[in-house]
Amino acid sequence: MHFWGITGTNGKTTTAWVFAEFVNAAVGRKCGYITTVEAFDGARHFYTGYTTPPLAQLKEIYAAMEANGCTDCVMEVSSHAIHQNRVGFGEVTSFSGGAFTNISEDHLDYHKTMEEYFRVKLSFAEQIARGNPSGRKAPFAVCIDGEGGERMYEACRGIPGLDAFPVTAKPPAFDFSGLQLVGDYNKSNVALAAALALVAGVPYDAIQRTIPLLRPRWGRLELVENPSVKAKVYVDFAHTPDGLEKVLSAARGFTPHDGRLWVVFGAGGDRDPMKRPLMGEACARLADSLVVTSDNPRSEDPATIIDAIVAGVDRAAARPRLVRIEPDRREAIFFALANAASSDVVIIAGKGHETTQEIKGVKHPFDDREVVKSFSHMV
Repeated sequence: MHFWGITGTNGKTTTAWVFAEFVNAAVGRKCGYITTVEAFDGARHFYTGYTTPPLAQLKEIYAAMEANGCTDCVMEVSSHAIHQNRVGFGEVTSFSGGAFTNISEDHLDYHKTMEEYFRVKLSFAEQIARGNPSGRKAPFAVCIDGEGGERMYEACRGIPGLDAFPVTAKPPAFDFSGLQLVGDYNKSNVALAAALALVAGVPYDAIQRTIPLLRPRWGRLELVENPSVKAKVYVDFAHTPDGLEKVLSAARGFTPHDGRLWVVFGAGGDRDPMKRPLMGEACARLADSLVVTSDNPRSEDPATIIDAIVAGVDRAAARPRLVRIEPDRREAIFFALANAASSDVVIIAGKGHETTQEIKGVKHPFDDREVVKSFSHMV
């Protein structure tokens, strides 16, 4: 079985899933995947609870994939997993190739500095080069449109045994006119997956005919419909400053000229506190109406998290027409839905695919999509 690894701050899940779709479109190939949202072992879909599961769990998934006839496995490889060697580089998992999406502010509670975060991501490419089972240079696709991409590409070019190559959001080889995934960042994800699939031996025609068949899923700018809501409502996983900026920039592109762009979001507790004001600043610059709420506060006081976000909102050069603080996430979503007009677009960010909200160590059922569907003007 061939292993392919995707790393980066944002876009790993989409890139891995799209790569699997491309491989599965090829005759005689079957690709399992392991992502933050879902794993597929060739027969069943399930949730592991991790971006990259622990080694013992990975071994079980690999065994199931092989038993189910998978020829390939693509997986997200988080910075934590790289640093902790959670995949068993060269012993349990020998990657045939990989890809890098981007790098931006995240996980600094663990890595402490952006330099160390970058170094860990770069070490993933080094591990691929050392453990490549083919005996040839291992292909490593680098999205140079993404933040940190140019620097990563230049660093990878000097790694012996690695064939690093740059990828842009508009590769000349493919026609993206039928792509249903909106936003330049999604074009980058699909382009990266296509470039890696091509060097992985997937025929060009199989990739090209699959591109227009891709549909939004798993809380990635996922349209959620409710007849009681006038506005268009999208749920998205964006939970970093860069992720929010990309999603809101994309949403601005399909917000009518006479409409307002709303965003409902919060930041997770017990995680990198330095990104919170940056998230607030990004949303203040790009949204017309902003509702700051809770995400997964975990053990922290939601008010402390919100205060840090608002500090970033206050220092932004441009302030939205409306800024509302509502710690109760359900009430925050309902406020936006009740006040958004038919020409408006509402982005509910942060949790995306998640179906729980963790408060004081307890996980409560909470799905942004279901909350949207439950809204009515009678609430």
